[in-house]
Amino acid sequence: MRRKGRRLVLIGCALGVAGLAAGLTLFALRDSVVFFYGPSEFTQKAPAFGTRLRIGGLVETGSVAHVGDATVHFVVTDNVKDVMVSYTGLLPDLFREGQGVVAEGVVSGPNQFLADSVLAKHDESYMPREVADALKKSGQWRPGEASAGGAPSASAAPATTAIR
Repeated sequence: MRRKGRRLVLIGCALGVAGLAAGLTLFALRDSVVFFYGPSEFTQKAPAFGTRLRIGGLVETGSVAHVGDATVHFVVTDNVKDVMVSYTGLLPDLFREGQGVVAEGVVSGPNQFLADSVLAKHDESYMPREVADALKKSGQWRPGEASAGGAPSASAAPATTAIR
């Protein structure tokens, strides 16, 4: 075999090994690539107890129950299926019933989840108070653009820059 032929065989083998490695990696990670499971997916897949994952959905209205000082039980729903979540710790400021949430933790039973961290999601109309103040100062403020959490208040410090 000539030098050119050996080089082509070597390149072909290297590409084959790289392709096989990528395929095996993707196959092994096929269930871990999801950012979070919704309650319907969680119920359908029925992961084993102790499996670490994220679950996301809406906090069901009327489901938040505080037990003691730091433990909270609430239901995450996608309006089809529900999952009971238990969390011990401080909840984010944006956590409330009817709001989006992502909880990270372990499966503790059928349709039960023990969270070690909770992330509250905000809607697209959220605006930091400083931005709202700057818009108001520059005359660009439209009250319907920000949620109540981002609306300006009289006690907020004035912004130093205007947004154009």
